Amino acid sequence: MPSTPEPITIVSFPVEGMTCASCVNRITRYLRKTDGVEGANVNLATESATVRFDPAVTDVAKLAQAVEAAGYVARIDRVEADEAKSEEPSFADRHLADVRRRLIVATLLTLPILAGLARMTVAPGLPALFTNPWFQLALATPVQFYAGWPFYRGAFNALRHAAADMNTLVAVGTSAAYGYSVAAIAVPGFFQAAGIGTDGKLPLYFDTASAIITLILLGRFLEARARSHTSDAIRKLIGLAPRTARVIRDGSETDIPIEDVIRGDLVLVRSSEKIPVDGLVRDGRSSVDESMITGESMPVGKHPGDEVIGGTLNGSGSFTYEATRVGADTVLAQIVRLVQEAQGSRAPIQRLADAVTGVFVPVVLGVAAFTFVVWFAVGPAPAFNLALVNTIAVLIIACPCALGLATPTSIMVGTGKGAENGILFRNAEALERLHKVRVVVLDKTGTLTEGKPRVTDIVRTADAPTEDALLALVAAAERGSEHPLGEAIVRHARDERRLELPDTTGFEAVAGQGVRAIIGGRQVAVGRPAFLGIDITSLSDAGERLAAEGKTPVYVAVDGMPVGVIGIADTLKAGSAAAVSELHRLGLSVVMLTGDNLTTAQAIAAEAGVDQVLADVRPDAKAAQVRELQAGGVAVAMVGDGVNDAPALASADVGVAIGTGTDIAIESAAVTLMSGDLRGLVTAIALSRSTMRNIRENLFWAFAYNVVLIPVAMGVLYPFTGLLLDPILAAAAMALSSVTVVSNALRLRRFRAPTFAAPAQRPAALATRSV
Repeated sequence: MPSTPEPITIVSFPVEGMTCASCVNRITRYLRKTDGVEGANVNLATESATVRFDPAVTDVAKLAQAVEAAGYVARIDRVEADEAKSEEPSFADRHLADVRRRLIVATLLTLPILAGLARMTVAPGLPALFTNPWFQLALATPVQFYAGWPFYRGAFNALRHAAADMNTLVAVGTSAAYGYSVAAIAVPGFFQAAGIGTDGKLPLYFDTASAIITLILLGRFLEARARSHTSDAIRKLIGLAPRTARVIRDGSETDIPIEDVIRGDLVLVRSSEKIPVDGLVRDGRSSVDESMITGESMPVGKHPGDEVIGGTLNGSGSFTYEATRVGADTVLAQIVRLVQEAQGSRAPIQRLADAVTGVFVPVVLGVAAFTFVVWFAVGPAPAFNLALVNTIAVLIIACPCALGLATPTSIMVGTGKGAENGILFRNAEALERLHKVRVVVLDKTGTLTEGKPRVTDIVRTADAPTEDALLALVAAAERGSEHPLGEAIVRHARDERRLELPDTTGFEAVAGQGVRAIIGGRQVAVGRPAFLGIDITSLSDAGERLAAEGKTPVYVAVDGMPVGVIGIADTLKAGSAAAVSELHRLGLSVVMLTGDNLTTAQAIAAEAGVDQVLADVRPDAKAAQVRELQAGGVAVAMVGDGVNDAPALASADVGVAIGTGTDIAIESAAVTLMSGDLRGLVTAIALSRSTMRNIRENLFWAFAYNVVLIPVAMGVLYPFTGLLLDPILAAAAMALSSVTVVSNALRLRRFRAPTFAAPAQRPAALATRSV
């Protein structure tokens, strides 16, 4: 018997040593060409790689080898470890501390060198020592080779792999300034004989080299500090879980680390304590604040048999519950994992930046060489000095970092902000696509309505059995059905009427139509009129009345004769009308899609305020209706429960699943609303629009910065204004560019969910269609 193939594995691990978008492209290229790898995303903002691979062909160790072959370090030891709980400092913390040390040294040594520049310009009274070439060399050398060592190390690693990155630009630019200055001190006659300098004096650029390194280190320090805040949402989520749990074992209470809780343990939770892991309440009652997980502000009552979620906050009561999900299986752990995967994914809008950064550094090196040749060949005296200064300015001001950070930093903050509001984006593409949606299709049951239908009316014909006898027959027939309406009938008969249900044979269910069964030798059919296949004129008036009241009429026939119609109501959710009204305010069209009859659907739609109704749609035809709406060239979001609506969710441009607080990994959905409240959809769309606006701002700044300032650094303004860009100012601008992009992305942390006013009155006329 052939063995079952292993499923595709997804793994994320930290990558050390990345500094710019060129690094990202190189690591991605090496990973994707590894045998067995089906996809790889490398994220500069999270300094991590997420890889999809076939474990039968490759493994994590080979992925690490691919990263190392690209010239970087893969921390595969952190794949299983919890980075947030590890006592070992993270790479980000160690990197920040290292940059801080080098920045302090560079600043202390660079300031005296700049004092020499001040003595020659604005402060002639400063000691002559500051302008002594050997004094400047002594100070500049540790700046160049200690503070600037990370640039040399990065450039060398890139060179070993026949590549170039931002480190290459900085290392070449500062080495040119420093190397020329050393040579000018050591062999001044060589340069003077070549006519370099003015009035027999050779200019030195120790101040330029040292100031460039100091300013770039300052930029990296500020950028690293700002980037650390992009993961605040993850840290908050991880911090929700308590460190210990109080379990009852062998009749005694014991406090143990949360990692030691196992399935089946009885856990005691007292007033105002956090719930350690997921489980089912066995004894006691309380109310639980689940807002940190679902975004729902109102506490939820908990009774025996109800589910509780780890990380949520107990109210004033106390209860004992049985642990059902622990460790990596808890809802909180799955949320953290999903958010991390989304933050590490790549948005389609990033493709342009990726294409540019793939050739950015080689092009800049070519532009710098061209700048030197032109200035040296046709520039004014001193041609060599001007050529050198302008070439350094070009090398230093070019910044692929801003391009690499423009998208992922905003995605990190946006997905994290979504998790804070009970919205889970499966990946960055879902976050991007949602802002393009123009039509929202809402399933009725469980999305617009509570999804808890109940029997409200039982109408019988004159020759029908008694009400209880008729209900028992219908409930027995529906007992094998999984449809919510059938479950409502069974629940009403068993739990509310306490009826005994007879045995059935020959059960048959037709999706979206009805059920048949033989009960006590009688043929019982329950469902739509067309499914019954008989004349139901005697029940038409009753059915139409129920439908007009927003109830679903379910017709019953026994032995081919109509005997009754049962009315089932599913009330509108409290926030549905307000959510639909807000969707209209956002400029979206709202369509209700349901298997209910047209009259019932119209009644619900009028109450909710939707624009269009598609009624009498079988479950297997919902996807076709979504595709028909897409045929008009508009982006469509489908909102449903993620189970019965799975094909329609998958067919939509964005599938949005209404969760229940514990259903977070609905495969067919790109977005999951944890609270089950439709108002979460409005928040998700508003967040998507804010995030995409933020990304466009970042990309505009990153592209405009390079497009405008690289020509200025080349000296294109000199023939018209006589102005040249000082390399020190170029370094400051380059450092500022990355900090600006990250700081702009952090503005998303101020995003607030929309407030919901009372829905506006809309025209009663609806575009309706029965399919």
